[in-house]
Amino acid sequence: MRIQNVPFTVTDWNDVAASEHPGIQGAAYWKTFEAGNIRARIVEYSPGYVADHWCSRGHVLYVLDGELETQLRDGRTFTLTAGMSYQVEDDAPAPHRSSTRTGARLFIVD
Repeated sequence: MRIQNVPFTVTDWNDVAASEHPGIQGAAYWKTFEAGNIRARIVEYSPGYVADHWCSRGHVLYVLDGELETQLRDGRTFTLTAGMSYQVEDDAPAPHRSSTRTGARLFIVD
């Protein structure tokens, strides 16, 4: 990742309004900062959340709280808990999607 056109910026996430993104079940609430060629988010998934799409975008994702299950289209699944992360490139051969039984809070940069 090459970060371009992003001046030094301090973000107080407490002041960022959340937007709701419904899943097949449950909802995701995004607090988003965008500048230059990056997007940074704190995302909170409600308990029982299941994404409504396969994602091909590259991310660095870090689990702040809760438990996240990430499924790859090739059938592999990974369970991440607080303190774990995954990194994936743009247009990876196996797109991914997220779900959670208990809820999760994430920090994501893409």
